[in-house]
Amino acid sequence: MSEPVNISFAKLSAAPKGVLIVLTDESLAFGPIAQKLLNPVDDALTRAFDAERFKGKAFSCVDMLAPAGLQQVPRLVIISVGKADELKAKDFLKLGGVIAGRIPAGAKEATVVAELPGGSLAAEDVAELALGLRLRSYAFDRYKTKKKDEPARESLELHLQVAEEASAEKAWTTREAVGEGVLFARDLVNEPPNVLDPPEFARRAQERLSAVGVEVDVLDEPALAKLNMRALLGVGQGSIKESRVVVMRWNGGKKDEAPLAFIGKGVTFDSGGISIKPGAGMEDMKGDMGGAACVTGTLYALAARKAKVNAIGVIGLVENMPDGAAQRPGDIVTSMSGQTIEIINTDAEGRLVLADVLWYTKETFKPKLMVDLATLTGAIMVALGQEYAGLFSNDDELAEALTAAGASSGEKVWRMPLAPEYDKLIDSKFADMKNTGGRFGGSITAAQFLQRYVDKTPWAHVDIAGTAMASPASDINKSWGAGWGVRLLDRLVAENHEG
Repeated sequence: MSEPVNISFAKLSAAPKGVLIVLTDESLAFGPIAQKLLNPVDDALTRAFDAERFKGKAFSCVDMLAPAGLQQVPRLVIISVGKADELKAKDFLKLGGVIAGRIPAGAKEATVVAELPGGSLAAEDVAELALGLRLRSYAFDRYKTKKKDEPARESLELHLQVAEEASAEKAWTTREAVGEGVLFARDLVNEPPNVLDPPEFARRAQERLSAVGVEVDVLDEPALAKLNMRALLGVGQGSIKESRVVVMRWNGGKKDEAPLAFIGKGVTFDSGGISIKPGAGMEDMKGDMGGAACVTGTLYALAARKAKVNAIGVIGLVENMPDGAAQRPGDIVTSMSGQTIEIINTDAEGRLVLADVLWYTKETFKPKLMVDLATLTGAIMVALGQEYAGLFSNDDELAEALTAAGASSGEKVWRMPLAPEYDKLIDSKFADMKNTGGRFGGSITAAQFLQRYVDKTPWAHVDIAGTAMASPASDINKSWGAGWGVRLLDRLVAENHEG
């Protein structure tokens, strides 16, 4: 759910409508079109800058209500980009979020003059700005009942005045697809667990992705049992909600080219099972499917923008509950790979889901590479906080590509170690391995566990426990669910795998 924002493009010389947003930099000058537009309020602007001690610091703003001389403008907002010659794509994304934050909730129209003192903004920069504005405008409020005296939320008509309308619209078409993928992922993460259980998640993925040309197959419990996915099924056996695996295929590349594979952990609610979690904060465990939400949003984005790549998304959907049928600490399960796992802690369940899904993906699709995303460990938050996701990989080239995609998109990752020395922590006396290695290096031993299911396939594991849900608010997201990872994976594809 989000506040409706309809983005359109117009010529720089067009008459502004509604709230007017004009850009400047640390020089406090304006582009020629903006300067001509603001001539009637030059003196008032100078006084306003002095009163606010406005020095043009990046993303600082000055507001003027009903400026005399601009009769059709109810509010004028001046926003500085700081050092204009140092701006990158992620800065324009942030700028869009800042702009959205300065438009009053009740405004019906707004105009952004996409021009700096050095000239008009490039189409790609305008598109990033529009994406930031769209992402910041999102709100998940479908379960809030409205008071009778509250007016219905109006849609906002946002006019971007640009030098080249056609180029800006073309660039925005691509960014809009990515934005819709992010918002779809946010919706999934924000939904309550009594609504979004594994079958419902699978239904929504199939409905939404089929509409943009993705082939979607849903594997139910009999199909999973036939495939011997006993590790995944063991996690969900204590729930009345049946488990699912959803396979999403986008065929945008060459017919016989091996696909890229994205795998997501989808625990729609994680009570911890028999090893039950403390009550405080357990409600947040509705977001333990953030990896699956990201993968689903990514496949939507790739298909909607007609990415020239073959991509597979595979998500394991389960609910981890502690009834009489639930698996126990001490149980031994046989994964699809044939490897046996001793259950030490039923709250270390995500790696069991991913083990079977990784093996299934590797064996079935022979992918060029695999990237899994999972809200896997609290330990990664101890190591990295909530600014970076943890990256583990058996392939330096893939790790470097993900790191670069993270830097350019703003969804940052930090590479963590994998080494044989950590394997002894998950050795079991009774099975091939155990599902947790204890307190020390918890995110590393979880990754070591997953590595046993990928063989020689180039693989990366991204632990998004700190970034996918309840992450700090930012200029492009005020929602509890971030939709984190969609832009990262889309950038990975665009920069490395589309000719």
